[in-house]
Amino acid sequence: MFEEIVFPKNNEKEFIEIAEKLGTKRITFLYNAEDYKPKQSFDTDVEIKTGIISKTSNTNHAFKMSKFVVAKSSSYDRMLIESKKISMIYGFEENLRKDNMHQQASGLNHIMCSLAKNNDVSIGFSYISLLENNPVITGRMMQNLKLCKKYKNAVLIGSFATHPFQLRSRYDVVSLFRLIGMQI
Repeated sequence: MFEEIVFPKNNEKEFIEIAEKLGTKRITFLYNAEDYKPKQSFDTDVEIKTGIISKTSNTNHAFKMSKFVVAKSSSYDRMLIESKKISMIYGFEENLRKDNMHQQASGLNHIMCSLAKNNDVSIGFSYISLLENNPVITGRMMQNLKLCKKYKNAVLIGSFATHPFQLRSRYDVVSLFRLIGMQI
């Protein structure tokens, strides 16, 4: 599923303007716990959601503030998924581990996929990472998409953009992910 997910820095209006021009129906603003803005009103047809980026130390606090809690992949992924307090985890393919001879260190495995499925945690993929044209990240993302398909995980595709001009049309993003093997 495609959903525009962004990290605004007091530039929400610019994100909304670009999203309207691209025909985006929904945009999710993710904030750190200190900068969280629960409800903002904008004059737009775009549906606006908000969420919190959680670190392992503040997951409970973040869950009390918002029901949409997101975490970036780290060495505590299993603990975060088992806590049942996060809605999505992303960035598995961006880890710094060295790849093995016959398998890439993509950060995701069958155990993590099963736990995520059982605990209703979505796996997030960033198309900004794909646009960087790094073959290692692309290969890891392809492997993670295969695992998510095999274990029937909920998948969210978003930009995870920090600047409004990083947004792309939904059709461009879907085409890009179809090229690397995702069936949308």
